Amino acid sequence: MITFDRVSRWYGQVIGLNDVSCEIPTGLTALLGVNGAGKSTLMRLVTGQLRPTTGSVRVMGMEPFANPEVYKILGYCPDIDSFYEYMSGRRFVRLLGRMAGYSQSEANDRTEQMLQRVGMADRAHKPIAGYSKGMRQRIKLAQAMIHDPKIILLDEPLNGLDPLGRREFIDLLAELADEGRSIIVSSHILYEVEQMTKSILLLHRGRLLATGDLRVIRSLIDKHPHQIRIETQDPRRAAPLFAAMPNVVSLTFTLEPNVLELQAKDPDSFYDRLAGLVLDESLPLYRVSSPDNNLESVFRYLVGP
Repeated sequence: MITFDRVSRWYGQVIGLNDVSCEIPTGLTALLGVNGAGKSTLMRLVTGQLRPTTGSVRVMGMEPFANPEVYKILGYCPDIDSFYEYMSGRRFVRLLGRMAGYSQSEANDRTEQMLQRVGMADRAHKPIAGYSKGMRQRIKLAQAMIHDPKIILLDEPLNGLDPLGRREFIDLLAELADEGRSIIVSSHILYEVEQMTKSILLLHRGRLLATGDLRVIRSLIDKHPHQIRIETQDPRRAAPLFAAMPNVVSLTFTLEPNVLELQAKDPDSFYDRLAGLVLDESLPLYRVSSPDNNLESVFRYLVGP
């Protein structure tokens, strides 16, 4: 769907994106990075708002910069609102449908379909000026979908949504991805990304640090010991059993009662051995958890302090 070939974008002496090469397929892909990492620059290159300083960007084989043919297949939700505040949400979405080339009746029909899909059908008659942040996000998604694009880009789309609204929004993005579209979502809230997808692009200071399936990226850095927390009613009996395991490189009694903390290499092998240990030794465990088994730990490791 989207290809970057050694793309750099400079703003004077400031690097926005530095020598990025990647392919973004169909499905839901999360674009991760702290503020200033280059996420918005990458999106603006895909949407044709910027031209790369060096390298090339292709969207379905076409150069996107100032290319109306590319605009026809793109839907875009920027992080900054730019509405006609006096309009109702329904009128705004209908206007975008008419600008996309639909007849009046087609635009009316598609507007109602999109409003229904984003959960705004019963509220879209009100002026946008009175909308909450969450309602604005939903209207932005409706206008991005009005022309049935193959690619949808959303810059921080979950900002302002309540927990239920976030869950509904994430489910809708998954539906759109299942329809064969390419959905690119930028975010810096890692636990939300984990709910959306395992496919990520991780940017830091304009460079692409990692791309692909989160589980694969995690496996590539599994040679580094994982922190694992063990809760058991008999930590003194459990400690020497864990210490004797070949994967364990360190073990600590904590100030909390009945809790051990250890570091283990090759975590998959450790968990396999742990199951056998529990059964063979009748070792009661309350809970086994690891702060290194989530997206935040991958991000922390790759980006560094």
